[in-house]
Amino acid sequence: MADETNEMHEVEVVLADEFGRSLPCLVEQTIPIEERDYLLLIPVDAPIEIFMWQADPDSADEDEVLVDVDEADIDALFQTARAVLAEQDLILHRTALTLTAAGDLPEPSDEDCFTLEVDEGPDSQTEEFQILATFFQDDQEYTLCTPLEPLLFFAREVTEGKIELVSPEEFQQIRSQIEDKLFDVLD
Repeated sequence: MADETNEMHEVEVVLADEFGRSLPCLVEQTIPIEERDYLLLIPVDAPIEIFMWQADPDSADEDEVLVDVDEADIDALFQTARAVLAEQDLILHRTALTLTAAGDLPEPSDEDCFTLEVDEGPDSQTEEFQILATFFQDDQEYTLCTPLEPLLFFAREVTEGKIELVSPEEFQQIRSQIEDKLFDVLD
């Protein structure tokens, strides 16, 4: 059986967003589906999330929970976050789709890792993060983290050299075909 899924290590492409920001990515896999090539991408640099601590509305105690910072608030925090990560020889970039940091991340340890419940309810999922740094701005505590699992994007080439992120609707339409081809590679 011919390998219909191709590994493309060290091939770099660039995703762009509507704000003109770019995200350099490595092509992990090329997956041909219905005469079109879909790309499984991983950012070149480490993805960064900014969380803030807020009082837990469901707690009678003074418990706090981590809350994802809104995209609109990132611009106001960016320079401070960049300075804090620079102390660890990491360079924070305002890239498309996610913040990224260039440089060598510290090795994760049990003390600086945590699990965050992403969705509440019966289908809840969890993500593991490594805390890189914390800082305060306007009396609010923020935490800079990187996910322990790789951040993956699905894209397709729309014209020669132009890559476009696959929409959630299109992804749902081709999801089973992608999974089948990826499982074939693992076998």
